[in-house]
Amino acid sequence: MATTVTNTASTQEKLLRAHEAAATLALLSTEKKNSLLLAIADAIEANTKSILTANAEDLQSSGLEGAMRDRLLLTPARIQEMARGVRDVAALPDPIGETLAEWTRPNGLRICKVRVPLGVVGIIYESRPNVTVDTAVMALKAGNAIALRGGKEAAHSNQRLVEILAAVPGVPEGAIELLDSSTRQSVQELIKARGLVDVIIPRGGAGLISFVTENSTVPVIETGAGNCHVFVDESADFEMADRIVINAKTQRPSVCNSAEKVLVHERVAGKYVPRIVKKLIDAGVEVRGDGKSRSLAVGLNVVPAVEQDWHEEYLRLCMAIRVVANVDEAIAHINRYSTKNSEAIVTRDEANARKFLRGVDSAAVYWNASTRFTDGGEFGFGAEMGISTQKLHCRGPFALAELTSSKYEILGTGQVR
Repeated sequence: MATTVTNTASTQEKLLRAHEAAATLALLSTEKKNSLLLAIADAIEANTKSILTANAEDLQSSGLEGAMRDRLLLTPARIQEMARGVRDVAALPDPIGETLAEWTRPNGLRICKVRVPLGVVGIIYESRPNVTVDTAVMALKAGNAIALRGGKEAAHSNQRLVEILAAVPGVPEGAIELLDSSTRQSVQELIKARGLVDVIIPRGGAGLISFVTENSTVPVIETGAGNCHVFVDESADFEMADRIVINAKTQRPSVCNSAEKVLVHERVAGKYVPRIVKKLIDAGVEVRGDGKSRSLAVGLNVVPAVEQDWHEEYLRLCMAIRVVANVDEAIAHINRYSTKNSEAIVTRDEANARKFLRGVDSAAVYWNASTRFTDGGEFGFGAEMGISTQKLHCRGPFALAELTSSKYEILGTGQVR
């Protein structure tokens, strides 16, 4: 039976509970998991008032401002969206038990490769309470237990949300564990819990991700960092380019798939650079630029860009512009500086688009669309665990299928070797 979550247990005790719960979760039927998810969605809506109260306490003490405060903020509409996301996950196909391949050997052995849960998923993330719900329900649907280590700024929100989720009748004890966020010790214990935890997912800034990947003894799926680019090619439709650049930068600048850099083909830079700089400034964006961009944007406030700018993920209303000679130079620039998250080309030239799509080494590459679509929901996955910027196990937005491993089931009739 579910129990109300408390923070009195040690990290080790919580991970042991999660490890035990994983064995139970792996055997739950699709019908049972879906019924639990629908009950969770109802419970979130029913507890809107207490969630907002906990969130208000976090907001008051966080000291966060601007985009980072917006990440932490919950509203009745955002809580409704949270519940809707849970129902969307319930409606998705269950990956567990899916037969990936099947064949029979000459000796009569029938070999089946099937999807199975990963086991215990540990997730370390910053102050975004929606991640608590999104990741917990994705893990549950895929038959995994989850150990959540959120940011300290969202401690009260996360505590209340996990209490609500874990108290739903039928959720196995230990299936959703919240680790102490008041100290970094819980992070150290989580990433060293090899044997109890099967995979670690860090979601946040480059510093967090680097620390986890460099110190974890548990396998890691890297996510999050997003130094994303839009390349405006010489044949680009300027109005389309305007819409894409402004959307990719301003629609939600604090997330990893927002664009941070614009590259402009030198043959159209004279017309397009001053045009887009003015539109960005009018939208409240601080603009930085290389020497060519600044010389073209005469009379506009463009700050000189330094080398660090090309590496930096701003996560705010700031964008840097560089003029490049052609699509090849754009690809080379992106492959040098990007975090391999999401990049876009705006062009009418299919040959250049195809070259860009193939040549850019990032998880998601767009032709004539905003980078803001790199998202589990936008890809039709329901919620997401994150956006993987690595190549092993999974890449790009990952959800239910990527929260599984596989095993071989071999059916015999007495064969011996």
